[in-house]
Amino acid sequence: MNPRIVTIQEKRLIGMKSHMLRHQMESIISLWKQFMPRKSEVSDWVNGELIAMQEYEDLGNFNKPFEIWACAEVSEINNIPEGMMSYTIPSGLYAVFLHKGMDAGATYQRIMTKWLPNSGYQIDDRPHFQIMGSKYKNGSPDSEEDFYVPIIDSLN
Repeated sequence: MNPRIVTIQEKRLIGMKSHMLRHQMESIISLWKQFMPRKSEVSDWVNGELIAMQEYEDLGNFNKPFEIWACAEVSEINNIPEGMMSYTIPSGLYAVFLHKGMDAGATYQRIMTKWLPNSGYQIDDRPHFQIMGSKYKNGSPDSEEDFYVPIIDSLN
């Protein structure tokens, strides 16, 4: 696993969110089924990419719920459609991993158990997110997306 290490500028998002526990895949599917038919209501969309975001209050606590988002990046937070919300991801350092296929859990497990302990970085408390661009193909083993993992240099 050789991620790109990048500093992102803040990202303004508009979308829908839900709470879930780990391994509640039906919550993710349900959220995206609500958002996708309404994504055209989002104005000022920066590009055609979709963003899946997770906000963890306690990343290591598997019994604690966390928030998931289905959203789009926008240039300005204006005209938030009814039933949607906004969020701004602060700028910061991220490790970006290319994920191929549909087993996101396995990729994330490798990031946390194999790459992170040997990386010289620690997880930061900013949101984790995935960008699903033109190579994302829901349900396909040929699908590609980028995983953004918030990090800080453990030497500082």
